Amino acid sequence: MAGKQAKVLTKTQIDTALMSFKMTRYPERNRVLFLLSIKAGLRACECANLRWSMVMDANAQVGDVIALEDRIAKKSSGRTVPLNRDLRSALVALADQCKPFPKDFVIQSERGGPMSANTVAHWFRRQYSKLGYIGCSSHSGRRTFITRAAQRIGNVGGSIRDVQELAGHKSLQMTALYIEGNTEAKKKIVNTM
Repeated sequence: MAGKQAKVLTKTQIDTALMSFKMTRYPERNRVLFLLSIKAGLRACECANLRWSMVMDANAQVGDVIALEDRIAKKSSGRTVPLNRDLRSALVALADQCKPFPKDFVIQSERGGPMSANTVAHWFRRQYSKLGYIGCSSHSGRRTFITRAAQRIGNVGGSIRDVQELAGHKSLQMTALYIEGNTEAKKKIVNTM
């Protein structure tokens, strides 16, 4: 990855951001957009092009997974991402509010149309700027998701390959570039030897 990487968000920063969305004009939409990044690792283009059909089950209810289609994913990296319970709850609340059809975009602009990937990226930049988060961008949520998944995957019997698949990367090397090291974990592991 060329240039500086987007910062990984702390738990406090995530909680603060989620609280701040409660005071916006579109709290449910904003919460879903943020959680798609933080809890599912979606890119701005994937958030912008996500349709309700990709999160709904056969009964047109919010299901248990995001079935991200190749056509909206970078380099045809479509994948299935299990829905985090907080993200699923937020999607249910948004669906209850807007009563969508499966073909509708999940993230919509004020005018009711889809947001472009560029607009989503600017939205994240504005939100992080308002919160005073330096070095954060639309990719911060994705890096946070991948880093946290890598830190925890061994606890649930998985491997870094599972993280790679959740991220939609073609190679483990690309996934490794997203993972931020943890100084405290390094101290703990050294002391176990």
